[in-house]
Amino acid sequence: MRWTVHLDGGPRRVNHAAVCVCDLIYSFGGYCTGDDYRFNESIDVHVLNTQNLRWTLLPQKKDENGTVLKYPEVPFQRYGHTAVAYKEKIYMWGGRNDESLCNFLYCFDPKTLSWSRPNVTGVVPGARDGHSACVIGNYMYIFGGFVEEINEFSCDVHALNFETMEWRYVQTFGVPPSFRDFHAAEHILGRMYIFGGRGDKHSPYHSQEEMYCPEIVFLDLKTKVWHRPSITGKVPVGRRSHSMCKLDNLKDLFRENIKVKFFSVIYNDLIYVFGGYNGLLDQHFNDLYTFDPKTNCWNLVKPHGKPPTPRRRQVGIVKDARLFLFGGTSPCPHAAVQEQTSLIDNNDTHVLDFKPRLKTLAILTVVEKRIDTTCLPKELRYEIRAMTQPNSISRPVNHAG
Repeated sequence: MRWTVHLDGGPRRVNHAAVCVCDLIYSFGGYCTGDDYRFNESIDVHVLNTQNLRWTLLPQKKDENGTVLKYPEVPFQRYGHTAVAYKEKIYMWGGRNDESLCNFLYCFDPKTLSWSRPNVTGVVPGARDGHSACVIGNYMYIFGGFVEEINEFSCDVHALNFETMEWRYVQTFGVPPSFRDFHAAEHILGRMYIFGGRGDKHSPYHSQEEMYCPEIVFLDLKTKVWHRPSITGKVPVGRRSHSMCKLDNLKDLFRENIKVKFFSVIYNDLIYVFGGYNGLLDQHFNDLYTFDPKTNCWNLVKPHGKPPTPRRRQVGIVKDARLFLFGGTSPCPHAAVQEQTSLIDNNDTHVLDFKPRLKTLAILTVVEKRIDTTCLPKELRYEIRAMTQPNSISRPVNHAG
């Protein structure tokens, strides 16, 4: 396991949402210090090609008169929302700008690069941000978040049936996770795991007395019962705005491509947690943990290579046994001692390769040793450039107090 790529110049975004379809990662919206989020400008969509590591900004859609489409035909620019993929289409829900929240469901079609707003029935969840979303079967499950209409944190579960487009409140049993927002959720083995997030001592109300729960809790999707497993290993510090993901479809990869047979099954069915922030400690993290749901054991892992800087509110997406991590907020490395609360919005892209190929390791050696590449095959020189050449679509660095 090794951090293999660090490229600057990508989208400078915080609290964005992203999903992978085929070889492309689509990143929607997010916050950037200095921008104005009071108005309903149409959301931006950045696309990362996971093969050549190039970012592009999709052009905004226009009507037949050449006018850029606005809300409600397309989503307004927002942060704290979620995006999921179902049958090669992307569904975005929730989030907010600086003036309002949204609970409309939007669908983005990667083939036509167009937005639609599906008709839904049932009891639509209250508008919120900082919630989580998981697709399990033909359902999208929403958990938690901060519901501004009632000014409360949530610990409710709602489900959208993609086949019928019907929302329903999910009645669960047992003790649910505490009220929270900016946690993370992942599904594995028929369960929805919840870890981290920000709560309040007076939950569900928001009194500014924050709490950071270190428990991992799961909902059994068959019985709808919440469980708190007995944990072993090194448990991560409670945090919010972290990344949580699993290695997807490793068994399918075995069948589809003999070249990936060297991946060890130890990477299958593990949940990975990276980074985040604890407000009580005022500490950002860049640690990486694994959680094994079969043994209920946490492990702190230290991949080879230089890790990303400590950060929160980034996005992490796993594609073909590689974790693509981008954006987020970090403490400013150039801030004076008396200004240590100064933050920087990141525009970098990192790749964690769970089992790097020999070619990848050779390329890293060539780069590290600054070996002359003129005699190498054209295809190999192309790969080296892709792994080392920065992107060029972001604005200059912004700071936040």
